[in-house]
Amino acid sequence: MRPPRTALVPARDVLALRHAVLRPGLPAEAAAFPEDAAPATFHVAAHDAQGRVRACATFLPQPLPDTGEEAYRLRGMASDPAVRGLGYGVAVLRAGLAEAAARGACLVWCNGRSGARGFYERQGFEVRGEEFLVEGVGPHFVCAIKLPAAAGGGGDVRPGP
Repeated sequence: MRPPRTALVPARDVLALRHAVLRPGLPAEAAAFPEDAAPATFHVAAHDAQGRVRACATFLPQPLPDTGEEAYRLRGMASDPAVRGLGYGVAVLRAGLAEAAARGACLVWCNGRSGARGFYERQGFEVRGEEFLVEGVGPHFVCAIKLPAAAGGGGDVRPGP
């Protein structure tokens, strides 16, 4: 199977999936983040053959908590339950990490849901610290990954459709 197609997209393209997966039962506005429109923030989507967004992630410059290390933060990563295990989540994560590296990031971190810990560890992230509770969302861990030096390109990320 060919890897899913990934692209940089505007925030509006990821909000529906982010809402359905990460904020079900809450108002649609709960899926929007204050940083979505910041100039250095970027959004990556993985599309199926029909062009539907099946996985997404948002990346923004934000220091690693408790260390102050310069980094990009991964937020709002979501994968459509109908395609889990088919490579959409991995594709969007790898494309986002490549884009962050191309933008000069050496480190990416996230507050990963405890249930996704294995996914992040399989992708090379390290868990840092103890599990904590995000009010109204559930248990999380801080996960981080060091990136190789940028090789002059964003990998397989292309501008949106």
